[in-house]
Amino acid sequence: MLGVGISPISMAQALDSMAGWIASRRYSYVCLAPAHSVMSCQGDARLARIFNSSGLTTPDGMSLVWLLRLKGFTHVERIYGPDLVLAACRRGLEHGWRHFLYGGAPGEEADLTARLESQTPGLSVCGTYTPPFRALTDSEDSGMVKQVNATRPDVVWVGIGSPNQERWMAEHLGRIEAPVLVGVGAAFDFLSGRKPQAPRWMQRSGLEWLFRLATEPRRLWPRYRRYPHFALLVLAQELGLRSYRLDG
Repeated sequence: MLGVGISPISMAQALDSMAGWIASRRYSYVCLAPAHSVMSCQGDARLARIFNSSGLTTPDGMSLVWLLRLKGFTHVERIYGPDLVLAACRRGLEHGWRHFLYGGAPGEEADLTARLESQTPGLSVCGTYTPPFRALTDSEDSGMVKQVNATRPDVVWVGIGSPNQERWMAEHLGRIEAPVLVGVGAAFDFLSGRKPQAPRWMQRSGLEWLFRLATEPRRLWPRYRRYPHFALLVLAQELGLRSYRLDG
């Protein structure tokens, strides 16, 4: 999709992949890709390589789901950050998966942890880390890596926004000794209750962007104003007017 490889999978298949990496202790990361992430890769070859080098780059937007289904992948489902977090928490209960939460606003980790534990009793949240709204110094980064590794996580959920979270996962793959790193964007805000989620009917209808734009117009308008351009580029690709190389 415009030079970004999207994994045409269901939620169950995504969880199976994560379970396999955890069982084999193989390091990998998961990118959740809505249309604006695909657009962020246009003209940014390094970011495109990060998405294309992931263990999975999943469709996190109904436009991508519909396009994949038109290509014959009828089983494809939207892999939505909050839903993936909750599904993985439930799946991991029987295996004792240890979850680490990286990101969020100051003080949010307590609300997020409490809500996750209330929805999945027995859940193991082994640690949290709220980074500052700036790049960490080398010494801060080394200390953070030691702090995360000391908790022996199986999954590190990274909620610092795209494309920062994708760059962070690529840079820390292997340094963070967790089999699975997953970038989940605003999922922490939604799951902690700090921001409202769009109704399910809007999510299923591809209208979540409209709900989010109405709640955060100043922050999200620069992102969503690129959607018509995305549609035109996809149309040009499908008509054979433009071609893209899949680097990774």
